[in-house]
Amino acid sequence: MFPKDFLWGVATSSYQIEGAAYEDGKGKSIWDTFCEEPGRVNNGDHGLIANDHYHRYADDVALMKSLGAQAYRFSISWPRLFPNGDEVREDRGFDFYHKLIDELEKDGIEPVLTLYHWDLPQALQDKGGWANRDIVKAFEYYAQEVAKEFGHRVKRFSPINEPWVVAWLGYGMGVHAPGIQDVGQAVAASHHTVMAHNAALKAIKRVAPTALVGPVLNQAMPDVDDVFDPEQIHAAKVMDAQQNLFWMDGIFRGEYPELAWEMYGDHLKKVVQPGDLEVVENDWLGINYYFNARIGHRVSKDHFSRARVIDQLMDYAVEAQSQGPLTDMGWPVTPYGIGDLLVRWTREYGSLVPQMFITENGCAYQTGLDANGVVDDQQRIAYLNDHLYSVGDAISRGADIGGYFQWSLMDNFEWAEGYDKRFGIVYVDFDTQERIPKESAKFYSQVIKTSGANLTVRQSKVS
Repeated sequence: MFPKDFLWGVATSSYQIEGAAYEDGKGKSIWDTFCEEPGRVNNGDHGLIANDHYHRYADDVALMKSLGAQAYRFSISWPRLFPNGDEVREDRGFDFYHKLIDELEKDGIEPVLTLYHWDLPQALQDKGGWANRDIVKAFEYYAQEVAKEFGHRVKRFSPINEPWVVAWLGYGMGVHAPGIQDVGQAVAASHHTVMAHNAALKAIKRVAPTALVGPVLNQAMPDVDDVFDPEQIHAAKVMDAQQNLFWMDGIFRGEYPELAWEMYGDHLKKVVQPGDLEVVENDWLGINYYFNARIGHRVSKDHFSRARVIDQLMDYAVEAQSQGPLTDMGWPVTPYGIGDLLVRWTREYGSLVPQMFITENGCAYQTGLDANGVVDDQQRIAYLNDHLYSVGDAISRGADIGGYFQWSLMDNFEWAEGYDKRFGIVYVDFDTQERIPKESAKFYSQVIKTSGANLTVRQSKVS
């Protein structure tokens, strides 16, 4: 089902696991600030300690090796390298990531480096952050310096993790740092992430010509309740344009979809300048997939807070509460969607899209230790089995997929949800920092060892 050179990995991000928020010269990030604001994060949780990975990285890499992970996708903390987001570097931050890569090399695990996973230096946010066009130059310099330092040690880079989340959860809906609710800023941030991705790719290639660079996009297919309802079909197209096609077309075609111009109107016209959009040669495409988005019937503007934000864009809001089994995040379980998405890009974009990787896929379930000290997380095993089977099915349908990174290696700080939601295949006791592999870790280890031969057919739907 999976090719012999298929890359099996695990993934984390800097702010979610590192801790050491102000050690060794690290600057303040927007998530440090966000966590200080009352009511922003569940239980008043924060990432000051998180998983203490900054001090326990060697043990965590050994844990990856014990599971058979072939690659590790991690992110670098921008304010750990450049505390104020300018050109003043902090060498102790660079040293930390060199030591991490040393451990990975020693254990034969390929490092896959993400430059930005949401922890923007606060000093840059004070100047407008991703809504300010100046962020593109700042990010280009950062990318260049990271590639200078690590380009001879890291083969695969992604500039920005999930630009939709950066723009819309951070600047549109305000549920992530920096916590702004402004459609104009969200549209500006969306455009600037496309520009910044292209600028970063070129900067990386200038100093590390053999580096493989690609975007990492969070994507979902829209599921409509009624395929004969024109309003639901329109809403599905809107959702698709906003979350998927804005970045797919922006990055791979050098243009935004017509529906995006219609939705965003003057907000987009104000920020796009001649020459902003271009087609640069990406080496791979990372896709973060968790669930399909259900499109239901029309609701009132006041039905839920996010609808009001979207309503400003398209004068239409849909009931999006999911049906069927849900994870602890309230997300539906739709494994067929991951395979359909991969096949879709293969058919619709053809040679424009390079080899794809699943850079994140996983689920939150609260299963804890039983009386024997075992985390028997059968729901997660079923989720992984079905999604991996769907990925394998997509390969059989012609999709070129180079690897899969499970999210996440271990339970960690889940952003505004704090420590309430556990995505890890390794259980973490946040009081003692003990790591205990769950039954899902053992299952995933067998997937790696057998190249997926232990997967079983259990999906309810494959289109």
